[in-house]
Amino acid sequence: MASIYEPGKKRPMAEINVVPFIDVMLVLLVVFMITAPLLTQGVKVELPKTQAKALTEQEKEPLIVTVDSEGKFYLNLADKPNQAITARTLSYLVTSQLAKQSSENGRPVLVRGDKNANYGKVMEAMSLLQQAGANSVGLITQPAPQDKKLAKQS
Repeated sequence: MASIYEPGKKRPMAEINVVPFIDVMLVLLVVFMITAPLLTQGVKVELPKTQAKALTEQEKEPLIVTVDSEGKFYLNLADKPNQAITARTLSYLVTSQLAKQSSENGRPVLVRGDKNANYGKVMEAMSLLQQAGANSVGLITQPAPQDKKLAKQS
Protein backbone atom coordinates (compact mmCIF):
# COMPACT_ATOMS: atom_id res chain seq x y z
CA MET A 1 0.00 0.00 0.00
CA ALA A 2 1.53 3.26 -1.12
CA SER A 3 1.13 6.34 0.99
CA ILE A 4 1.16 9.96 0.07
CA TYR A 5 3.93 11.99 1.63
CA GLU A 6 2.58 14.53 4.06
CA PRO A 7 5.06 17.01 5.53
CA GLY A 8 5.47 16.76 9.30
CA LYS A 9 3.90 13.34 9.52
CA LYS A 10 6.45 10.51 9.85
CA ARG A 11 5.13 7.01 10.26
CA PRO A 12 7.30 4.04 11.08
CA MET A 13 7.41 1.29 8.51
CA ALA A 14 5.63 -1.71 10.03
CA GLU A 15 6.36 -4.25 7.28
CA ILE A 16 9.30 -6.64 7.31
CA ASN A 17 10.97 -7.24 3.99
CA VAL A 18 11.69 -11.01 3.98
CA VAL A 19 12.98 -11.29 0.41
CA PRO A 20 16.64 -10.54 1.33
CA PHE A 21 16.37 -12.96 4.25
CA ILE A 22 15.13 -15.73 1.95
CA ASP A 23 17.91 -14.98 -0.54
CA VAL A 24 20.58 -15.28 2.15
CA MET A 25 19.08 -18.52 3.48
CA LEU A 26 19.02 -20.08 0.00
CA VAL A 27 22.65 -19.13 -0.61
CA LEU A 28 23.65 -20.68 2.73
CA LEU A 29 21.68 -23.82 1.90
CA VAL A 30 23.48 -24.19 -1.42
CA VAL A 31 26.88 -23.61 0.22
CA PHE A 32 26.23 -26.29 2.84
CA MET A 33 24.90 -28.73 0.27
CA ILE A 34 28.08 -28.36 -1.76
CA THR A 35 30.59 -28.45 1.11
CA ALA A 36 29.05 -31.25 3.21
CA PRO A 37 30.11 -34.11 0.91
CA LEU A 38 33.62 -32.65 0.68
CA LEU A 39 34.11 -32.84 4.46
CA THR A 40 34.30 -36.62 4.52
CA GLN A 41 37.89 -37.73 4.25
CA GLY A 42 39.53 -40.98 3.43
CA VAL A 43 38.69 -43.96 1.34
CA LYS A 44 35.36 -45.62 1.99
CA VAL A 45 35.87 -49.18 3.20
CA GLU A 46 33.58 -51.52 5.05
CA LEU A 47 35.59 -52.80 8.01
CA PRO A 48 34.98 -56.23 9.50
CA LYS A 49 33.28 -56.18 12.90
CA THR A 50 35.09 -57.78 15.86
CA GLN A 51 35.34 -57.44 19.61
CA ALA A 52 38.72 -55.90 20.36
CA LYS A 53 40.18 -53.29 22.67
CA ALA A 54 40.44 -49.72 21.40
CA LEU A 55 43.91 -48.32 20.83
CA THR A 56 45.35 -45.92 23.36
CA GLU A 57 46.04 -42.32 22.42
CA GLN A 58 49.52 -41.91 21.00
CA GLU A 59 51.68 -38.91 20.35
CA LYS A 60 52.53 -39.86 16.77
CA GLU A 61 49.97 -40.23 14.02
CA PRO A 62 49.95 -43.87 12.91
CA LEU A 63 50.74 -44.95 9.38
CA ILE A 64 47.48 -46.38 8.06
CA VAL A 65 47.46 -48.43 4.87
CA THR A 66 43.98 -48.96 3.44
CA VAL A 67 43.09 -51.83 1.13
CA ASP A 68 39.73 -51.24 -0.56
CA SER A 69 37.35 -53.88 -1.92
CA GLU A 70 39.07 -53.73 -5.32
CA GLY A 71 42.50 -54.44 -3.80
CA LYS A 72 43.93 -50.93 -4.27
CA PHE A 73 46.36 -49.48 -1.70
CA TYR A 74 46.06 -46.06 -0.03
CA LEU A 75 48.35 -44.41 2.55
CA ASN A 76 47.09 -41.76 4.96
CA LEU A 77 50.36 -39.78 4.86
CA ALA A 78 50.82 -39.77 1.10
CA ASP A 79 50.61 -36.56 -0.95
CA LYS A 80 47.08 -37.50 -2.04
CA PRO A 81 45.64 -39.91 0.57
CA ASN A 82 42.47 -40.50 -1.48
CA GLN A 83 44.40 -41.61 -4.56
CA ALA A 84 45.41 -45.25 -5.03
CA ILE A 85 49.14 -46.01 -5.00
CA THR A 86 51.18 -48.93 -6.29
CA ALA A 87 52.87 -51.51 -4.07
CA ARG A 88 56.28 -50.07 -4.94
CA THR A 89 55.19 -46.52 -4.01
CA LEU A 90 53.66 -47.80 -0.78
CA SER A 91 56.90 -49.54 0.17
CA TYR A 92 58.98 -46.44 -0.62
CA LEU A 93 56.71 -44.03 1.32
CA VAL A 94 56.51 -46.27 4.38
CA THR A 95 60.28 -46.84 4.38
CA SER A 96 60.93 -43.09 4.25
CA GLN A 97 58.38 -42.36 7.00
CA LEU A 98 59.74 -45.05 9.32
CA ALA A 99 63.35 -43.96 8.70
CA LYS A 100 62.49 -40.50 10.11
CA GLN A 101 61.39 -42.02 13.45
CA SER A 102 63.67 -43.03 16.28
CA SER A 103 64.11 -46.78 16.70
CA GLU A 104 63.11 -46.83 20.40
CA ASN A 105 59.69 -45.23 19.96
CA GLY A 106 58.46 -46.57 16.64
CA ARG A 107 55.44 -45.18 14.85
CA PRO A 108 52.39 -47.49 14.91
CA VAL A 109 51.60 -49.10 11.57
CA LEU A 110 48.03 -50.25 10.88
CA VAL A 111 46.14 -51.87 8.00
CA ARG A 112 42.49 -51.02 7.21
CA GLY A 113 41.23 -53.81 5.00
CA ASP A 114 37.73 -53.79 3.53
CA LYS A 115 35.84 -56.91 4.58
CA ASN A 116 35.22 -57.67 0.88
CA ALA A 117 38.88 -57.21 -0.07
CA ASN A 118 40.91 -60.15 -1.33
CA TYR A 119 42.74 -61.70 1.63
CA GLY A 120 45.88 -61.95 -0.48
CA LYS A 121 45.92 -58.16 -1.04
CA VAL A 122 45.69 -57.50 2.72
CA MET A 123 48.53 -59.96 3.34
CA GLU A 124 50.54 -58.32 0.54
CA ALA A 125 50.12 -54.95 2.26
CA MET A 126 51.26 -56.42 5.58
CA SER A 127 54.26 -58.04 3.91
CA LEU A 128 55.22 -54.77 2.21
CA LEU A 129 54.99 -52.96 5.55
CA GLN A 130 57.25 -55.47 7.27
CA GLN A 131 59.77 -55.29 4.41
CA ALA A 132 59.70 -51.49 4.75
CA GLY A 133 60.83 -51.77 8.37
CA ALA A 134 57.64 -51.92 10.43
CA ASN A 135 58.29 -53.98 13.57
CA SER A 136 54.64 -54.80 14.14
CA VAL A 137 51.57 -54.29 11.99
CA GLY A 138 48.07 -54.05 13.44
CA LEU A 139 44.67 -54.47 11.85
CA ILE A 140 41.82 -51.96 12.18
CA THR A 141 38.28 -53.26 12.70
CA GLN A 142 34.93 -51.87 13.79
CA PRO A 143 33.41 -52.83 17.13
CA ALA A 144 30.93 -55.69 16.85
CA PRO A 145 27.33 -54.88 17.75
CA GLN A 146 26.41 -56.02 21.26
CA ASP A 147 23.78 -58.74 21.64
CA LYS A 148 20.55 -57.47 23.14
CA LYS A 149 20.63 -60.20 25.79
CA LEU A 150 24.14 -59.19 26.90
CA ALA A 151 23.14 -55.54 27.07
CA LYS A 152 20.12 -56.31 29.27
CA GLN A 153 22.20 -58.38 31.70
CA SER A 154 24.75 -55.60 32.22
